[in-house]
Formats: sequence, C-alpha cells, structure tokens
Amino acid sequence: MIDSRIGRLGIIAGGGNVPEILLHACDSAGIDTFVVGFEGQTEQAVMHGRNFMLTRLGAAGQIFNALKSHEIKDLVLIGSIRRPSIAELRPDLRTAQFFARVGLKALGDDGLLKTLRGELEREGFIIHGVQEFVTDLLAPAGEVGRYKPKKTDWADIERGIEVSQSLGILDVGQSVIVQEDIVLGLEAAEGTDELIRRCTGLRRKGRGGVLVKTCKPQQDHDFDLPAIGPQTVRLCAQTGLAGIVVEAGTSLLIDREQIRQLADEHKLFVTAIDLKEKRHAA
Repeated sequence: MIDSRIGRLGIIAGGGNVPEILLHACDSAGIDTFVVGFEGQTEQAVMHGRNFMLTRLGAAGQIFNALKSHEIKDLVLIGSIRRPSIAELRPDLRTAQFFARVGLKALGDDGLLKTLRGELEREGFIIHGVQEFVTDLLAPAGEVGRYKPKKTDWADIERGIEVSQSLGILDVGQSVIVQEDIVLGLEAAEGTDELIRRCTGLRRKGRGGVLVKTCKPQQDHDFDLPAIGPQTVRLCAQTGLAGIVVEAGTSLLIDREQIRQLADEHKLFVTAIDLKEKRHAA
C-alpha cells in the first residue's frame, strides 16, 4: 500500500520501462515526481514531460544537491544500469570521496547497493522499493498462463534453484539455465537475455531446458529485484526452452498479461515458486 504521507518522490531511473510504470502509478496516486536520468542509460521517454535532471553516474554531488533543492526525501532506485568502469564514471568530488571511503570492493553488485543505500540514508533520504508503489509487479506463487512444468522438469528446476542461489551468494548473477541436470549457462555481467542467447547452441536434443531466476539470498529487496518481461519469454521460446521459473514474492513480472499471452502462445510454462515455503502450485 502506498504511504499517503509521501507527496513527492525522487526516482533514480536506469534503463528499461519499469521507471515509466512507476511514474504512471505515482500519477494515479497523486504523487509528484522528480526523475534523475543517466546519460546513455535512461530511456528518453521516461523523462518526457517530467521534472528531471540528466546527468552521469559519477555526479553524486550534483544529484544530491538537485534532490534536496526539490525537497525530495523519499527515493526509489529502479531500472537496469550498465556498470561503468572508474574511467567511464568520471567521478565528481562527492563520488570520489565515497569510493575512497568504501574502496573498489563496492563495485560488486550487492556490495555497491548496500553501501549506496547507507550513503543515501546518511544524506537523509528514505529508500523505498518499487513494489510499494506498483504492487502488482511482484510475482505471486503459481503459474502465469495455462502451462505447468511437467514432472520431468522438476529435477532441472530444483537444480536451477540450487545453483542460482549459490550464484547469488557469490554476488555474481541471478539466472541459470539447466537442461537434463546439466548447467548450460550462468548469468554474469551480460544479463539474462544475453545468457539465453549464449545458451542457444548448447541446448541438447529433447525436452528444452529451464531458465531459473531467483533473488540473491542477501538481496536488499528495495533494490535490483530479479525481473522478467515479454522479451525474456520471446527469447526462451526462440531458443526452445521449456519454461521459466522465478521466485514468488521477490521477483518482478513486467507486463504480466503480455507474459501470459506469449507463454500460452509458445506453450511455455512461467512459474513462480515460494522458496521460503519450499512449495510450488500443484
């Protein structure tokens, strides 16, 4: 439920269309917004007709000053970010001070997000997850569409969950593709869609493999929740995978209705599993 006390929200927007979904939800709730977009990362359409600033990732001082000048206290960080090198970052003094204090180890996904949250909170900002404003993004347990995993798929699903969670502990990625108990590929810096493409030539004959994408065990649920959208379903269909498994309650389904339509059209299952309850929909 949206906190009625939030009248103005700062949105630090990466790529993809989730920032736009969030903006529309804020419009409906009567929440004023201010968007921080990044050069070469944020979709231009997200900022169209909005109060916004466009800057580089390394301009922390400029970003903090702009947010405070617009009387922003509440923030959501949402959207994909291509991680730059230090040279590409071109850090300003505020950003340089941040890295001098926390070290380059913070460039790992989980480490960076945790230290970034601490830095924002020290500046007086309150961090929120996108799911507080767009509640129907979170995947409920069960199937999206009419198809369910076959009995023979469950060995691959269980193997995929085990590997994905282990991968997450190492702060490497969130996704894995498994077929006949063989791990075809693990997600690294390339992202889920490129993982699917990379595994196209590795798939064996017979029943297609399964894409499993889960939340890292140490994940801050206000940042970087695993997400799938229509493009992921299309790619899985094109590469002959049998289905997709995500973690219920901690994964985002971007355009659930289109995901359902595509899954049914291509006879794929899309299933959300509650890992805490250790159960799946029958």
